[in-house]
Amino acid sequence: MESEPYVSPVLAAGSIGIVFAALFAILAAEHPAAVRVRTFLTRHGQKAMFAIAATAMASSLYYSEIVHYTPCELCWFQRIAMYPLAVLLGMAAVTRDRLSAKYLVALAGIGLAISIYHYQLQLFPNQAQLCTGEAVSCTVRFVEEFGFVSIPFMAGASFLTILLLQVGAWRIRYLEARGLV
Repeated sequence: MESEPYVSPVLAAGSIGIVFAALFAILAAEHPAAVRVRTFLTRHGQKAMFAIAATAMASSLYYSEIVHYTPCELCWFQRIAMYPLAVLLGMAAVTRDRLSAKYLVALAGIGLAISIYHYQLQLFPNQAQLCTGEAVSCTVRFVEEFGFVSIPFMAGASFLTILLLQVGAWRIRYLEARGLV
């Protein structure tokens, strides 16, 4: 099915880009750009996580309410993980409080696992599956950008990036505690 002409490519490219940026910040220890990214993460990491979760939430609402794609069962489960992340991280940003990592990791980890399962169902649809397909089959690809980016891929990239940002925050604290940065 054809998606909206400009929204899907932007979201797809953004979802891929944020994963690479988060990986760079975690892995490139002494590179000057990595130092700047780590400084940014220390100050604004949870705000970045909120921006990602809020964008994912807004995107899912856009696809279902504006473009009128009916979410499948697994899309609903991914929403169940993403929406609380957006709300909790938004509240933390407004109150300037730090949200405990255990909530972030639990919700993002569960959401990532569902996204991976959902994405592989779309890649290999001829298999036994948990999705009953009563409203719409979980193998349907409403969006397919660059030949591989679908809605569960974008959701998975968001969950993965939130997890990577949290791992980055842990790494920064680890390096600071040992006087390595």
